[in-house]
Amino acid sequence: MKFSNKILSQTLIQLCLDKHIEHIVISPGSRNAPLTIGFGAHDDFKCFSVVDERCAAFFALGMAQQLNKPVAVVCTSGSALLNYYPAVSEAFYSDIPLVVISADRPANFIDIGDGQTIRQENVFENHILYSANCKEGNEFQIHNETEINVALNTAIELKGPVHINIPFTEPLYQTVNEQSVWPQNVAPRVAENFNQDLTPFVEKWNKSTKKMVLVGTLPPNSLEAHFIKQLAKDKSVLVLTETTSNLCHDNFISAIDQLIAPLTAEEFKKLQPEILLTFGGMVVSKKIKAFLRTYPPKEHWHVDFKKAYDTFFVLNQHFKTAINNFFIEFLPKTIPLNSEYQNTWLKVKKHRLQRHAAYVNEIPYSDFRVFCEIFQQLPPNIQLQLSNSATIRYAQLFNIHPSAEVFCNRGTSGIDGSMSTAIGAGYASKLPTVFLTGDLSFFYDSNALWNNYIPKDFKIIVVNNGGGGIFRILPGEKDSTLFDTYFETKHNLSATHIAKMYGFEYESVSAIENLESTLKSFFAVNEGQKLLEIFTPATVNDKVLLNYFKFIL
Repeated sequence: MKFSNKILSQTLIQLCLDKHIEHIVISPGSRNAPLTIGFGAHDDFKCFSVVDERCAAFFALGMAQQLNKPVAVVCTSGSALLNYYPAVSEAFYSDIPLVVISADRPANFIDIGDGQTIRQENVFENHILYSANCKEGNEFQIHNETEINVALNTAIELKGPVHINIPFTEPLYQTVNEQSVWPQNVAPRVAENFNQDLTPFVEKWNKSTKKMVLVGTLPPNSLEAHFIKQLAKDKSVLVLTETTSNLCHDNFISAIDQLIAPLTAEEFKKLQPEILLTFGGMVVSKKIKAFLRTYPPKEHWHVDFKKAYDTFFVLNQHFKTAINNFFIEFLPKTIPLNSEYQNTWLKVKKHRLQRHAAYVNEIPYSDFRVFCEIFQQLPPNIQLQLSNSATIRYAQLFNIHPSAEVFCNRGTSGIDGSMSTAIGAGYASKLPTVFLTGDLSFFYDSNALWNNYIPKDFKIIVVNNGGGGIFRILPGEKDSTLFDTYFETKHNLSATHIAKMYGFEYESVSAIENLESTLKSFFAVNEGQKLLEIFTPATVNDKVLLNYFKFIL
């Protein structure tokens, strides 16, 4: 086996091996040659070559999302590293273990006018869990081992991004036949058992007749089934979930905006909880945030082993543990109460669903009608990756088969790496993957398809309304050159040539008459990479969506 003759390269690669960090996404470069040689020559690593660093980082993020373990990205020096930043920030806010490894110039080459050289140390300092700044030279071996151990253990323990910056002097391509350094592997710490007196919180819970549980982004199968049933049976508990919560029960409210958007001030007061219990990641619904900030609970408790955001400005308790650990200790001590809280809002839910069905039958061809048909036709047992902006928001209004595993980059809610993430997730998942996106997200990340690791059954649906149609929902003048150019960003682009260039089977549809049949044939065969582009009108969508919330009263 060949090894780079660089001691720093050998140190890093051996510690990655020791900590079972096996998936390495490498972007081409010269300064990172010692790392490429080390990772690429070792059979225990699964290496991937992705040219575009921004796409590479999101591709790695998608794999880490599914594997629930660190995935590394490796790049050369200079601006290549900065292209990782969107994925780093997403990993930071979504708690995904992404290991950024950057090759660098030696310290004495920084800021002297040398090519491909920037200030790389601590470049992600506002959105990183740890920055390991290594130094070249045998005299720094203990420092480097310590820094790399801390960085990799932090990614493993705290589930988030870390950055390891490694300077290399030239020559860069020299190899040796035997490893010359064996760094000490400091094992990651094991999470401590949850040990907290819950008595005062149980007492408050058992006295309250209006308890709301709000679940944010959550990986599938995160919550044990018997806890779901226990929450659903308690008539004093109203559980609100989202598409990305991956939790289903008939007694849960899964379409939050559908429930609360038409409410009056008097109805909001009736819905106002005494206790709010939250867990999971980011919440999509802006309406639930506005409601709970205007009608705050007396108590807001959040359960997470790592962090608690004061989203509603009334957070007064953070239980630092995993949600199942918390419920193991908490729920057996609780007493179900007689209350109309849950039943009242489940009746509203039933009425809203009836009105929803009536509305769909009378609206014109539009984004709303198209998304409705897509979610009805989605096959079971898939991984559904959603892009941001309009796509994720429409998804909150429709039922999705409980067997589907749903994901979206909600850490920073950006459109920039949705498709790259979906491809990485599809590669790592055992389920067939469907990526559902709007046109701007698709074109923005079209380099994602410059990737040799796209699953053979990967499917893309692009809803193309000719621009950023979601901005039409916002207040302000819509019929102006300023709006068309700088907000909605009108265009006449189609995905057809992109699909052809990357070998995807392409179909398109632009009318309701053949939408259902096209979707059925699109999903009928699993084999082959497919792209379906659905063209929708640009100007009717905002009216249809806004009128929806009036109609379902």
